Amino acid sequence: QLQASGGGLVQAGGSLRLSCAASGNIFSINVMGWFRQAPGKQRDLVAHITKAGNTNYGDFVKGRFTISRDNAKNTVYPQMNSLKPEDTAVYYCAAKEVIWAAYDYWGQGTEVTVSS
Repeated sequence: QLQASGGGLVQAGGSLRLSCAASGNIFSINVMGWFRQAPGKQRDLVAHITKAGNTNYGDFVKGRFTISRDNAKNTVYPQMNSLKPEDTAVYYCAAKEVIWAAYDYWGQGTEVTVSS
């Protein structure tokens, strides 16, 4: 089970930190990530991080976001800086056991709104 939190309303140029905590059968989870979906658009990868700390980011991030992970708490934190109105979307936490496989687990979305 994945519990996401941290969304909200922020002005352009501001920052938000999301969090996603995994519970239950978590020992097999390797990758934890975040996706986002704006109305009428496809779901895009924001960032993911492996248990070893290797990261990958969506092209639109361009150095603005940083994802980190606390393995002891089974929690992942995307720090989002320099937010733009186009970052407005519902953000979803996800996790998977195998790096090259599809995501196995999804959390509820948390809404991020960036005002201009």
